[in-house]
Amino acid sequence: MKPALTHTAPQYPNSWQDLPMGEALRDIVEATLAESSRQFFGYHLLRLGNLSSEITLAQCPIKHKFNLTRKTQDYSHVVGKPDSLPIAENSVDAILLTHELDFAKDPHQILREVVRTIIPNGHLVLVGFNPWSLCGLFKYLPFKRSNPLHQARFFSLTRTKDWLHLLGFEITSVRRSVFSELFLGRRLAPESNWLTWCEKYLGWLSAIYIIEARKREIPLSLIKPKWNTKAKFAPVGATTWRTGSMKVDN
Repeated sequence: MKPALTHTAPQYPNSWQDLPMGEALRDIVEATLAESSRQFFGYHLLRLGNLSSEITLAQCPIKHKFNLTRKTQDYSHVVGKPDSLPIAENSVDAILLTHELDFAKDPHQILREVVRTIIPNGHLVLVGFNPWSLCGLFKYLPFKRSNPLHQARFFSLTRTKDWLHLLGFEITSVRRSVFSELFLGRRLAPESNWLTWCEKYLGWLSAIYIIEARKREIPLSLIKPKWNTKAKFAPVGATTWRTGSMKVDN
């Protein structure tokens, strides 16, 4: 297993158009999150990165949705580094990470920043590329080397879930989608019977996975000990002495 930290930063896509079939991928992610995003509540939703910023989440009831990108873009609200977020601790209700770890130099640090900024019980949505898919296989074949997918890290679903568990997240949903090599740019048909069959029986071969999780924290509350500071004395059956006589109490 390759280490998560790399010395060379991958080529970071500016938009979905830089990826093969990128706009179709974006539409599939939006359609997949349309229903579950209705359960996100709070005041602030952070879309982290260029790809996340182009996901609308129109059904999400959170009013304040803001984008954070590495460089100034037309859709940017905040410019900053994903591994050093200029956001206060425990201040964001939900965070969307769309392939941000796949193009990160240090994915662990990005997740640590997510843990720091998201509130307890806050929602996290993470989208990643599956290394066991046809797309993951084509990544290592020597053609179309200029394709940004050759730069993607392709962390497995199991590995990503382990990272989230160690950081205190509870996985609430895992969905797999897109059964295509992507490199050849073939049209994606999410409504096809073939895709439905693959999602049911060949989920581990999907090109992308979508994880939904919630940050869990155990509150540290003091439990007062039930100590008796003064001993109670009950003279049941005790002997009582009197002058010149002895009396036994029943």
